[in-house]
Amino acid sequence: MLRTLSQQLLSVVTGSYVSGTYSIVFVNCPNEQIARDIARAILDKKLTASVNILPKASSLYYWNGEIEEATEILLLIKTKTSKVHMLSSYIRLVHPFEIPEVFSLPMDQGDVHYLKWLEEGMEEE
Repeated sequence: MLRTLSQQLLSVVTGSYVSGTYSIVFVNCPNEQIARDIARAILDKKLTASVNILPKASSLYYWNGEIEEATEILLLIKTKTSKVHMLSSYIRLVHPFEIPEVFSLPMDQGDVHYLKWLEEGMEEE
């Protein structure tokens, strides 16, 4: 948390983006309705300002010792790195999978105007 605060302070003081301040969270969903429901809920909770819903990702994975194959819907969730833990916890609560696929990657670079818009979209009113 101290690292995140120092990154934000440096970003404000210098007016530049600090790598890792924002992250992209990947979540697979079993169908489009569940994907949309999760996307709307996390937008309402200000855990993100933007979600892309990508249709029909083919997934192959081990489950209970067997290779499974499924068509899933991928959510790309853009958020502040400091919100990833809360976002992950919320998704685990509402997601129908026993073990939902939730992981994040830090954003290395981004358009300053887009990142400012992203920040403003997650501000509490």
